[in-house]
Amino acid sequence: MGGRGGRVLTGTPPRDERDRLAELVAIMDRLRSPGGCPWDAEQTHASLAPYALEEAYELVEAIEHDDRAGLREELGDLLLQVVFHARVAREHADDPFDVQDVAGDLVAKLVRRHPHVFADEQAAPDDEGRNVAWDRIKRAEKARGSALDGVPLALGALARTQKLVARAERAGLVVEAPAADDLGARLFALVREARAAGLDAEGELRRTAAGWEARVRAAETSSTDA
Repeated sequence: MGGRGGRVLTGTPPRDERDRLAELVAIMDRLRSPGGCPWDAEQTHASLAPYALEEAYELVEAIEHDDRAGLREELGDLLLQVVFHARVAREHADDPFDVQDVAGDLVAKLVRRHPHVFADEQAAPDDEGRNVAWDRIKRAEKARGSALDGVPLALGALARTQKLVARAERAGLVVEAPAADDLGARLFALVREARAAGLDAEGELRRTAAGWEARVRAAETSSTDA
């Protein structure tokens, strides 16, 4: 098992580390309270939403660059978003909840959605079977009328298309793809091709664009030095 600074990490961390989450919640309480930070105090769910998206993308960037220090930092920034939104939610006049409620709901959801681990149900035979079971449980939880319900509109177009295609295929819905006579239809076909190959279309394009960007920057530097 890995360690940090020569210390072996175990399943039960020292008490000072175990209390860090409580300390984080207490700090956010102080920032939102009278005498705290005016900027933090005036934020709403809507004003914070762009930061959640930004931090998620920065986390992905750290992962793709195998940046361990960046990964740790960006996970912290995402955790801040969770704690911040939970603190704002606690102040709601009619339907307040806090970070403990969020964690409790998450624990219940994870147990409910893994019956092959926490209940008597036999494990699904493969990943595809587990995905089908996962979708079935989610539809039952949220009373969704369609296998496609719940795919966020805010997802990037490539990522959302791939998720829609995956949901439809797992539900056994066979619908003819758009005729490839325009750019959108051709992009749609490429997304389906990526899924069939087990690739993430959004990630593949992002990596290709990053490689091209690096070459452009190198050419730019060479041109400047010439």
